[in-house]
Parts: sequence; structure tokens; C-alpha cells
Amino acid sequence: DYYRKNTQKECQQQRFRQHIRAAIAVNKPLIVHTRQAREETLNILREEGAQQVGGVLHCFTEDLSMAKSAIKENFYISFSGILTFKNAAELKAIAQKVPLERVLIETDSPYLAPHPFRGKPNQPAYVRYVAECLAQLRDCSLDKIAEQTTTYVI
Repeated sequence: DYYRKNTQKECQQQRFRQHIRAAIAVNKPLIVHTRQAREETLNILREEGAQQVGGVLHCFTEDLSMAKSAIKENFYISFSGILTFKNAAELKAIAQKVPLERVLIETDSPYLAPHPFRGKPNQPAYVRYVAECLAQLRDCSLDKIAEQTTTYVI
């Protein structure tokens, strides 16, 4: 996460590598938070062999190129309440293009409450608003989104 000015990039990269190695050692998927660190995130995932365990880019706010690259590395793309924001046009366009079988939805509670709760504490029940937004963007039923994002596939 390179958003903050006082970011210690080398320290974050070292810890990220350690997390990937640990996930591989125990054969568990990764949950990756990345913000303004697209190239470094993808490079480290590749260099450390994260594709072996895959995972999810949670609370996704990056670009379509990164989403496609992450999917090639065995990752899912997870959309949060940000998807419902009026100023999230680019993210909405990405949500329309990511293969539905690689999409997840989340709340990121207690942060990033979806519209109409924006600015208030988030809660798990609000994930429905993200699902509804995604269904509308993809011109499909809420049931289809619910089924696809809750079915576990090995």
C-alpha cells in the first residue's frame, strides 16, 4: 500500500514476500490488499510463485490490466462498497469485464459502506448492495450473482 507518503516500500515488500512464502508452505490462499503498487504487487506475486496457492485481491480499486494479470496468477477480484459509489465509473467498467467466475464481493467492514450507507459504519448485511450493483452492471439477476459468489469450486 503506497498510498501514504511515509510508506516504507522495502519493508512492505519484504513482509509481503514472507506472507506469500508462508501461504505456500501451508497451502493456503492469499488475501492481498494493494493500493497504488500495481507493478510491485504483480512482480512479487510472480517472483514468489503465488500462483501455486492463488487468492484474492480484496477491495479491488486498481485497473483492468491489473485485474487481468492477477487472474492469470490464479487470483480472484473482490469488489467492495466502493463499487456502488457514484464516482466509481472506472471500477464499474472493470466489474463489467472481469470474468464472473473470478469475481467476489465483500463489505470490508467496518469501512467503505455502500450507497446508501456511505459514510456510516459498514456491516456484513450490506454486501447485498454490492451484489445488486454488480448484477445491474452485468445485466443479470441478483440470484446469478449470489450463486456465483457463494458457490465453492475446487
